[in-house]
Amino acid sequence: QVQLVESGGGLVQAGGSLTLSCAASGSIFSINAMGWYRQAPGKQRELVAAITSGGSTNYADSVKDRFTISRDNAKNTVYLQMNSLKPEDTAVYYCNAGVRDYSGNLQYVYNYWGQGTQVTVSS
Repeated sequence: QVQLVESGGGLVQAGGSLTLSCAASGSIFSINAMGWYRQAPGKQRELVAAITSGGSTNYADSVKDRFTISRDNAKNTVYLQMNSLKPEDTAVYYCNAGVRDYSGNLQYVYNYWGQGTQVTVSS
């Protein structure tokens, strides 16, 4: 099995910054794409940013030029640097990873989620 553990959430004023981290551990053979999603109360979960194993990135339009996703493949960790935060960025942020897992079939990429971390931006 594989576990994703997020950290770095919290309360920040509008215009401030936060950095989220997500470390993957367990029976990892390799990790494909990693990403961050968020879910605000009463809304669907949405993609915030994603990064491939080669470093290619994509972002939701709402966070472009404010958020930066990066990863450390040696540490199986993905980061989300969030700048110029707005109240509408308030949500639970979830880490996601596509993993080839030793405990399963290595032909498949299994989708794993973290437990979520709360980000609250006050106006």
